[in-house]
Amino acid sequence: MATKSDFTADEWKTLLESPLLAGFAVSAADPSGFFGTIKEGWASAKELAAARTSASDELIKAVAEDLLTADGRSAAREGVHGLFQGGKLPDLKVKALAELKRAKELLDAKAPADAAAFKAWLAHIAQLVAEAAAEGGFLGFGGVQVSDKEKATLAEINTTLGV
Repeated sequence: MATKSDFTADEWKTLLESPLLAGFAVSAADPSGFFGTIKEGWASAKELAAARTSASDELIKAVAEDLLTADGRSAAREGVHGLFQGGKLPDLKVKALAELKRAKELLDAKAPADAAAFKAWLAHIAQLVAEAAAEGGFLGFGGVQVSDKEKATLAEINTTLGV
């Protein structure tokens, strides 16, 4: 089982950013408006908090624990912010997918015993974000739970991660 000490600081930052990017890719694919965005962010945050205590994989727990510290959050946010600064939504999704591919390759190379569980966790976060807010409704009524654009992005994430 891999631990934080098995990764360089830059590699660890890539792993810290990956749960945020998994959710962000879905949000960027089909923006949900103000309240939908809050619901999507909350879905991701709840999963991170739950993983800290209930994940069966130690690497997932370590990333979740680090993301719930001020330093971990700051490092992940700075990385994501730098990646997306000045971009438009379609470009942001593409950049998020490219970074998820980097995380996948890193996991496959340096944490093969943890890779499958970690990649499945990232796909799970993306699914939770997609299901967090209905799309196409009015004031929370109507619409569909997961839009076609979100479904397509979930498929892209799964393909990128190899799950």
